[in-house]
Amino acid sequence: MRATRPSGAKRLRVMHDRLAAAYGPQHWWPAQTRFEVVLGSYLTQNTAWKAVERSLGNLRKAGALTVNGLRAISVGDLQELIRPSGFYTRKALALKAFVDLLDAEFGGSLDALAATPSDMLRHRLLALPGVGPETADAILLYALDHPIPVADEYLRRIVERHRMVQLPAGSRAYAALSELTRQAFASDPKASHARLFNEFHALTVAVGKAHCGRTAQCDGCPLAADPHIRV
Repeated sequence: MRATRPSGAKRLRVMHDRLAAAYGPQHWWPAQTRFEVVLGSYLTQNTAWKAVERSLGNLRKAGALTVNGLRAISVGDLQELIRPSGFYTRKALALKAFVDLLDAEFGGSLDALAATPSDMLRHRLLALPGVGPETADAILLYALDHPIPVADEYLRRIVERHRMVQLPAGSRAYAALSELTRQAFASDPKASHARLFNEFHALTVAVGKAHCGRTAQCDGCPLAADPHIRV
């Protein structure tokens, strides 16, 4: 009798445990403040983190790495400071729109923003210019401490190459990856805490950068023993 193949969610949970054993705690996102996480979430779109670091460094030197600082700076000056991250014209306007939302609806307070229920807050973030599902979820998870999974390109590659589930085409793939992650940790009592999804996402980024880029590099990968892998 053939053994039943584990579900994609169960396999994803096993992979998390293997990655955690291989890499240890990640303590990620690299930032000094919650607002810096928000800025990084915007700036990292379609660019490398090294470029984001240069932009954040420029903002820090200009005193614009706070809500008050970003509120006070002109759009033109902001564009120049974040130029290393690319798409600086639309990113500057998007950052200004975030601060406008914070001021208009939450009294300029990140604490008040963070206290908003996750579903309501995610809907509000997605209505902002320059905010897609991944950016919204990164802000919710890393800046505002909501237990929301972030489903990025690295996770998509892992799921597809290990044939966990058949992902739908287009924009629906993100929602499917997010739901798969929720199912993987549904029985974990820590699933109500942001730290679990924080570590999971950081681990997928770690293995993705090392082994699961556009071309798979399976030698030495902690997940290479999976019998269902396809590269």
